[in-house]
Amino acid sequence: MATTEELDCRHLLCPLPVIRTQAQVARLSVGDELEVVVTDPGALEDIPAWCRVHGHEVVGARETGDEHRIRIRVGGS
Repeated sequence: MATTEELDCRHLLCPLPVIRTQAQVARLSVGDELEVVVTDPGALEDIPAWCRVHGHEVVGARETGDEHRIRIRVGGS
């Protein structure tokens, strides 16, 4: 059964949100979802680019105040 986890990357600057996302995704299974919470606006481009390269899917992104939430579904790469 797929799980959903949250990763807090608030107040971290590039490249740390991508590095932490990569480390967390490595612990998850195919089909699991990870919601990454960021305050660095650069992560809105960096994390989806990383996902494309590594076979994961961005299933949603939303803004909540000065935070952004990027939801990823783990792929089979």
